[in-house]
Amino acid sequence: MTDDHNSKRVLRVEDDTLLDGSRHFIDDLEPRGTLHIAMARSPIAHADVLSIDANRARAMPGVHVVLTGTDIAQHSTPTPIGWEHIPGQRRTESLAMATSRVRYVGHIVAAVVADTRAAAEDAAEAIEIDYDLLPAVMDVDAARNPDAPILHESWPDNVLAIDQQQSGDGRAALQSATTVVDLELKIGRAFGCPLETRGVIADWGLISHGNGQRSGSVGRLVVDLNSQSPNRVREVLSQVLNVSVSDILVRVPSIGGGFGAKANYYGEEIIACIASKICGRAVKYIEDRSESFVATSHGREAQMSVSIGADNDGNIVAYRNDVVGTLGGEVSSVGMGPVWVSTRAGTGSYQIPNADITTTGVMTNRTPFGSFRGWGSPIANFAIERAIDALANQLGVDPVEMRLKNMVRADQMPFQNGLGWRLDSGDYPEALRRARESVTKAGWFDEVSDAVTNERLVGIGFANFVEATGVGNSRKMASLPLDQGGFDEAVVRMDSTGTVQVFTGQTGMGQGIETTLAQVCATTLGADVDDVRVIFGDTDSCPYTGYGTGGCRTAPVAGSSVTLASRDLKNQVLEVASSLMNIPVADLTISCSTVWGPEQEQISFADIGTAAYRKLNRLPEHHSPTLQARAVWDPVDRTIGYGSIAVMVEVCADTGLVTVLRYHAVDDCGYVINSAIVDGQIMGAFVQVLGSSLMEELRYDEDGNPLTTTFRDYLLPLAGDVPLMTVEHMETLPPDVPSGSKGVGEAGTISAMSAIAQAVEHALPGGYGWIRSMPLNPEFLLSHLDAATS
Repeated sequence: MTDDHNSKRVLRVEDDTLLDGSRHFIDDLEPRGTLHIAMARSPIAHADVLSIDANRARAMPGVHVVLTGTDIAQHSTPTPIGWEHIPGQRRTESLAMATSRVRYVGHIVAAVVADTRAAAEDAAEAIEIDYDLLPAVMDVDAARNPDAPILHESWPDNVLAIDQQQSGDGRAALQSATTVVDLELKIGRAFGCPLETRGVIADWGLISHGNGQRSGSVGRLVVDLNSQSPNRVREVLSQVLNVSVSDILVRVPSIGGGFGAKANYYGEEIIACIASKICGRAVKYIEDRSESFVATSHGREAQMSVSIGADNDGNIVAYRNDVVGTLGGEVSSVGMGPVWVSTRAGTGSYQIPNADITTTGVMTNRTPFGSFRGWGSPIANFAIERAIDALANQLGVDPVEMRLKNMVRADQMPFQNGLGWRLDSGDYPEALRRARESVTKAGWFDEVSDAVTNERLVGIGFANFVEATGVGNSRKMASLPLDQGGFDEAVVRMDSTGTVQVFTGQTGMGQGIETTLAQVCATTLGADVDDVRVIFGDTDSCPYTGYGTGGCRTAPVAGSSVTLASRDLKNQVLEVASSLMNIPVADLTISCSTVWGPEQEQISFADIGTAAYRKLNRLPEHHSPTLQARAVWDPVDRTIGYGSIAVMVEVCADTGLVTVLRYHAVDDCGYVINSAIVDGQIMGAFVQVLGSSLMEELRYDEDGNPLTTTFRDYLLPLAGDVPLMTVEHMETLPPDVPSGSKGVGEAGTISAMSAIAQAVEHALPGGYGWIRSMPLNPEFLLSHLDAATS
């Protein structure tokens, strides 16, 4: 077999087992004797809990125990906030379950453990809870009013934290700019909404005495859950439950999508563990779909007050953005981290000498605000790209040319954006030029001209993005301070048959890490990719990766630790082969799981493995048995992927509905390990944000009642909504990254809203920059059309 088998379009090894149904997801698992738990959730957004009467629930058939906040307080401490990193950020002392006050619809107030899920749900409905209603605080402006009800009694107001970054003097430079444009922007509330909801099975095993009897003393806690961050969950459980980390095993089965929502940790996991401890049996919780709309963390929602200024030549001289994130009633495990990223990403792909970005996290009586693919980068991107469109319209210049004029150039790399990010490498203007050239050659502009002739409303939009990937460095993270590392550890081992195993702390959730890391190892080691297995999802057998799988870390961070370990293992293999073949190491090469000599002498990995494990008499005395390497990679800094996208849309003049017809991306994620996987990540991410651009929004009434709780109300893109999609690659290797790769998992999310908005403006009369909010409302577009034609 040739090295072409390790090429960039290796078929995903995950797909066969996913398609034939042999993979196990969390709801497929159920140890013998498992009990089921259901949560009683508040139907009220803001209230004091006066009393809980669970007597009728406890008496129902099959019920083992009913837990309230009092029980949770006896067995656990407050849940920590992982991203408690902004100076002056306020703290909560919230437990996994509400004790005296509920702060959003869906807040857990009790839990029932029963023989079946149905029995648990029936009993949960029988619990009688007396609430004293409090005014709901739903709007961030109202929440900051001095007279607003305070959600957390120990705080002076409802602001979690404020972060500000400045480069130059943005506000003063705006005063002297020749042309200034002001905009008020808004992005609606959405969430990852994975196909598989969250779930956990906690089994706090009882100690066995060897005679088949088990005492009431608890033993080791085994937790199966569909989390992106198993090591982080284990540490949180250790802290909250006061158990040694070594006494907790976290296992992750296959995951049906995460999109950031499963990178957070949740109260249900802690409650299930406590229930297992009390009942002495495994306890299983599976979130149902209606729960997911109020219990799984939300994201995106923000409002922005933006000003941008330019000189007479169209150079952007100043930029200001005040971002307010609409947080929830409780602080999620990532705090206001997603909003905070909006500060660092504020100026995007552009060189702006004077910038002033402020982000504020405001508590409201909504579901907690957490991770969603892209974090705050889509928020920052929408602001800067919309501002440039409005500025270009004011100056009467083409918005693409305005971008090209102000983008960071290749000869300026690495470029400090003045807001805390180092743009490490690449040619940003070239990506935009390629995008425009590619769609021109593909006939997009001809199609727009034909549409005008046929009275169709078709337009094209362009947008640029930067994507922070490879989250680290551990010491920088600790200085924020964050209570977790950003490093990644990998172990690569060859067994006695010559098969190679890669042990990683990363988690597979559909993104293809089994294929990707197998390719990284195979390419570095010289193995056939079919001879490499990737092992993950078990905190006992797999290495430690504190941050987990998120922030596009697999290719740049895990790929680097696997690269380094594979290099070490390669040297060991060559040393063994040299001894067996009696040929100097310098004269040997490896390809296709075979070591080759200068005269085509060869020895297979299988023969080498046999010698290292079972036929040690064939090796000199100084050779240690086994073949294994371990490496740790701690990023020097984050890597910055980038690119440009183009979309073509059509607006229906009768309904105001927008259809995306075409999508083209030019992406630079460094070395492309597997182009099919990279393309799938980019396209899938765009389709996901197509939803939050045109149809998805989590809405509430003024009393805090959620109005979108089913797929009848929360519309997701269907297959018929997906446009014709193409991707082209640029490959600029980032400095100081052994794998040569940047991440790409969020690239398709960041500029989708911006490009769609510009394309709709191109299709409709009125110039650029007048679309100020997402998702686009058909009624709004119809009213614009009516005003433009009247």
